[in-house]
Amino acid sequence: MAEKVWKKIKPGRNFKQPFVTVQAGLFPMKIIIETPKYSFWKYNRTEKGYEKAFFSPLPTIFNYGFVEGTEGADGMEEDVVVLGPRLPRGSTLKRDSFDGIVKFLDDSIRDDKKIVYISGFRSPVLLAYYFRLYALFKVFLYAFRERKISTCRFEGIEFRKLN
Repeated sequence: MAEKVWKKIKPGRNFKQPFVTVQAGLFPMKIIIETPKYSFWKYNRTEKGYEKAFFSPLPTIFNYGFVEGTEGADGMEEDVVVLGPRLPRGSTLKRDSFDGIVKFLDDSIRDDKKIVYISGFRSPVLLAYYFRLYALFKVFLYAFRERKISTCRFEGIEFRKLN
């Protein structure tokens, strides 16, 4: 198993740390875009197609999707943040590895998002700011929509060192 060098981004701290990604039997992985970049609506893929899950006060600053055939701790497929040009809903990418990870807790459950970098602008600071606001929004969403107090928290970003 090869070890990769990642740059961990946390508030006020920058340092290098080894990080190993293991996705046994999933090479190449098929990533499907659910929510295109700049969308205010968060979509989920269902048997009927793509259905609106909720309206966000923040437009997504990246393409948002999932790795087909996987299952995260929340029971849904593993989430993927795709940095690059806007991709249409339903677009697919095939990748052998990820370029980073967003550490996130959603509804008190681990819900990390894998990062795929295609091209163009990428800012760990902007992503961190987005996910801090998104976590706050999700707390209010659970409170008003489901009438419960839930823990949602951004816990940092790890980027693989890109050349």
